[in-house]
Amino acid sequence: MNEHHSILMKIIDHVFPKSADFFRLLTEQSIQVTRTVAALVEFMETGNPEIGQEIRKDEHDADAIKVRNIHALNEAFSTPIDREDIYRAITDLDEIVNYCKSTVNEMDILGLAPDHFTLEMAKLLKEGVDVLANGFSKLGINPASAAVDADAGRKAERRVEKLYRKALAELFQGDDFIHMFKRREIYRHLANAADHMAHCANTLHDIVVKIC
Repeated sequence: MNEHHSILMKIIDHVFPKSADFFRLLTEQSIQVTRTVAALVEFMETGNPEIGQEIRKDEHDADAIKVRNIHALNEAFSTPIDREDIYRAITDLDEIVNYCKSTVNEMDILGLAPDHFTLEMAKLLKEGVDVLANGFSKLGINPASAAVDADAGRKAERRVEKLYRKALAELFQGDDFIHMFKRREIYRHLANAADHMAHCANTLHDIVVKIC
């Protein structure tokens, strides 16, 4: 009887494999993003190229986590939340890290040092990803409370966008057009990172609504 039961369970596990813990996977990925953005803030405070190298390494680590999570999603027979929401969260979290890497890479290539605006935008970005990581960590425990974190993430993005417009207004003064266009690219990368942060906040809110 036990042998037959064991065989049956193996067949069931093969046909209906256990779903990964996507709440944990998304939490781990969001925490990885907070580490990268924290390093970005430090880079903008110091301009230390070694920290820039750490961010490049973080991007590789984050990419490995993204691939792992997408593979788990593809292999899952069922998921505790909408598949599309999981996929959106995975890809948008990864894009935040990608833009952090693009920022430090292009600052190096273009010979640009951090300024007040890059530092302040990085700090706001950190505020946003910190609350999102907190929100994702609540989904498996107290999902309703994560709505507050989603809202805080969206507010952080709006503050980045406001600062981005102010930075451009100050930048496009004078006649050093080459510098203007170089610096604008850096501001744009940070604003794009914030856009993806807002997408993550929207996805987090969608998940909360569907669960609750």
